[in-house]
Amino acid sequence: MNSDEYPVMDNKDLEAEIHPLKNEDGKAPDNHENCAEKEGLCRKPTRLSQLSRWRTAAFFLSLFLCLIVVFAFSFIIPCPVRPVSQRTWNRKYDRAVTYKFLAVEDVNEDKVQDVIFVFKDTNGSSSFNRSCSDEGLSAPCAFVAAVSGTNGSTLWERPVTEDLLWMECAIEQLGGAQSPGCLVIGNPELLTAITPHTGEVRWRQFNNFGANYTVVTPLLKIPDVDGDGVQDLMIFTTAGDETKNVIYSGKNGKQIGTSGRLSLGARPGYLMHVTKTGSYYVLFNTVNALYGYSLKDLYSMATGMESKLASLKQDPQWEKKIENPTHHIPLLSSGDIRYLVKVPGRSGENILVVKSDMAELLNGQTLDSLWTVNASHILSEPVFGYYTPDVLHIVLESEVGPNRKKIMIVESGSGAVHWELELNSRAGSPRPATLNTADHRSTFLFWGEYQAEANETGSKATRQNLYLFHPSYPNVLLELNNSPDRIVAFDAVLFERSRHACYVLLTGPQSSEGPGWVSVTKRKLKEDITGSRVTWLSQVAGDSEQYIRDRFFRMRFSSQM
Repeated sequence: MNSDEYPVMDNKDLEAEIHPLKNEDGKAPDNHENCAEKEGLCRKPTRLSQLSRWRTAAFFLSLFLCLIVVFAFSFIIPCPVRPVSQRTWNRKYDRAVTYKFLAVEDVNEDKVQDVIFVFKDTNGSSSFNRSCSDEGLSAPCAFVAAVSGTNGSTLWERPVTEDLLWMECAIEQLGGAQSPGCLVIGNPELLTAITPHTGEVRWRQFNNFGANYTVVTPLLKIPDVDGDGVQDLMIFTTAGDETKNVIYSGKNGKQIGTSGRLSLGARPGYLMHVTKTGSYYVLFNTVNALYGYSLKDLYSMATGMESKLASLKQDPQWEKKIENPTHHIPLLSSGDIRYLVKVPGRSGENILVVKSDMAELLNGQTLDSLWTVNASHILSEPVFGYYTPDVLHIVLESEVGPNRKKIMIVESGSGAVHWELELNSRAGSPRPATLNTADHRSTFLFWGEYQAEANETGSKATRQNLYLFHPSYPNVLLELNNSPDRIVAFDAVLFERSRHACYVLLTGPQSSEGPGWVSVTKRKLKEDITGSRVTWLSQVAGDSEQYIRDRFFRMRFSSQM
């Protein structure tokens, strides 16, 4: 079929078919008439169109602001810089002596713990150029110093007294300040409250404790008794068989009342305990007896007045246990009492009585015996740790022979001995320390010299090794370090929250000896674990020594427990 057989369409018809909305002039039909008839419908698209434009503008404005914020936080506003801590540092003082005091606090508020200690010298370090005469003291005198936990640099130094009798930090509300403070008891009779962040004196008071006195430590923090809103302090001193108690204001250090007198025997120890009824009692231990006084009675003895404070009351159950007028508390077991320690329990705090031949846990409310463990000649005050997850354990060190000691880890709830080890030991060896780990247990650190039974000689120990133990490997010890110096104070610390596990050593001659080198050292545990020596306590060695080191190196620590 050829093209002639098809009808030929006119150009206008073709255009009309392609563009049906156009008129004959080639323009779209005018819609004015429709708009005039439907004015409301024509205005709606206009408003929607304007709203759409505002939405678009708001979107791009929000996007622009977000980009500015991201850019500012990424490049302009600096992120907080975490202090770079040295793995180990050492600070030395020549021709000085030191005291058995070591405290750890964040002095310069950089979220890294710092070290506070005391040394005695004619002048301070070259960093501050302080001298005893700056505080009107004769030389040599005791300086309190704070050094940075990151690098050991001196943060502050201050001469405080001619000779240190006792120092304690972390005392709440001291001087009426919001931050805790440190209290120094010096000789001659001088009480000084200082701020640990700066070393500035909050207050200073001269007091007369009497002739030939000895301060019974630690300090006793008691509820506010003078109505100034700040907790107060009670200090006990002994002279012969007589014990005196004096109350001091925590706000300004002034003495409250006069003093009381107790007949307890020579050199008592003490512990304050709060019963379930909220009553405060002070337990005194002497060589072979235990005594109990309510804080209400001690207040009346020191001030000569009856207390009307609601916080000072007596517990009827305890009053029945305490014999009048001697204040003696009878115990079922005998033996010389060495230490009194509060032990957290499920229904309140219990009391651990450490004697010459055993350790006995007493119920904190009824004073009934809960359990006993045979442990002769306890060498140091017990410390706490977690051998099994979330179950508190007590670490006891007892002497088992000449220059020989036993470490025991005892469950606080039942008195069961879960782990024990014998070591050679020097006289005056530091007590153990613990650090909590992320698996809800603890690492245990202790000093001594391990020898297998076949190699025991019974001779005097010549080495002072630091061992690390964790319950996940009960047959393994890591020998971290050894120190030939005399260790005055030792502690294990997390220098940052849940990380940076270290130990601190204070070595040198003490105040009763001639001057020499005093040294403060911080060492990171992981640094020593890398080069540690693995000691197998049994012949069963399942893993390689390097595998054991790697496991201990990857161990995570926890500040919460």
